[in-house]
Amino acid sequence: MRFAAIVFVLLLSAPTMAHQLKASVTTVLFNKRTNNIELMHRFYLHDTEHAVEHLFDGNADILSNKDDQKRFADYVESHIALQTLDGKPLELKEVGAQVDGKFFWVYQEVTIPEGIHGIRMSNGALRDLWPAQVNMVNIEGKGKVKTLTFSQDDTWLEAKFEALEPQ
Repeated sequence: MRFAAIVFVLLLSAPTMAHQLKASVTTVLFNKRTNNIELMHRFYLHDTEHAVEHLFDGNADILSNKDDQKRFADYVESHIALQTLDGKPLELKEVGAQVDGKFFWVYQEVTIPEGIHGIRMSNGALRDLWPAQVNMVNIEGKGKVKTLTFSQDDTWLEAKFEALEPQ
């Protein structure tokens, strides 16, 4: 009976505990069709609502105010950087942002540089607000998917690509 009570309490608290973790997921896609590196940053809408309360005045409305959405997208973009492995900055361009269900998306892109063999990336979005924030980045379109995980004191991480496959 005691075991059943413990399981019941854990099940009741699971939804509360489940969203204690602050996390985002970014996809960095090397799109051969467009010849762009496309970045798609996905944040839980719940986290963005809390973030705009801290970042902007308490009346910010990430759900329906396009100006507040733009301000949050600008904030995210100011905390993201890409470089080649030798440290040459890749100038990311703003593409847009949107609310989609329970997520807030921010989009960026840059032309794929000739002969790129890997990237260095910095992803500090929301980590200045919540030190426990984890930003996971999946890099696709250059061989096997590579994953970078920004947590704790990580500032720059790198992914090297395998030799290009013959075309």
